[in-house]
Amino acid sequence: MKKILFVMLVAIGFSQFAHAQIYITRTGYIGFFSKTPMEDIKAENSQVYAVIDVAKKNIAFAALLKGFLFRKQLMQEHFNENYVESDKYPKATFSGTFKSNEDVTQNGVHNVDVSGKISLHGVENPVTTTATLEMKDGKLTGKAHLLMVPGDYNIQIPSLVREKIEKEIKVEILIECSATK
Repeated sequence: MKKILFVMLVAIGFSQFAHAQIYITRTGYIGFFSKTPMEDIKAENSQVYAVIDVAKKNIAFAALLKGFLFRKQLMQEHFNENYVESDKYPKATFSGTFKSNEDVTQNGVHNVDVSGKISLHGVENPVTTTATLEMKDGKLTGKAHLLMVPGDYNIQIPSLVREKIEKEIKVEILIECSATK
């Protein structure tokens, strides 16, 4: 895990490190939810690494797929073994940029447009969404929601359970980062 964080720091430009322009967390949150008449599916991962370089307006995330916890153990097994194949593809990543006309280092809530690439199950796809970055007491909190289609990442849903899973999965992201020292 330390190796992932190191690579993320290098990838977004380590040069601003001394100026406290980089915010990091190891306890970010990503959750996803699928609601159908047959069954609700919910999973949460609170071990998400995130790095935000506010000077360069770069963002990077990494989450181990086995870190997603489900209410039902069988769902968790199917998710890891049959859908995301977490032994073969152990993590999901995002790297991208955000746009804002405001100085996000100033206290307050700042609306931003985020664009980048999600890598999941060996497939990389572009993504664009809106998000908020809130600066309060030196902590930078980021929130975003997006929809993901499993088929866009070559995740095959067997016909037997296809009606139990929404075509678009709702994804929620919440990170609270502290400035590097």
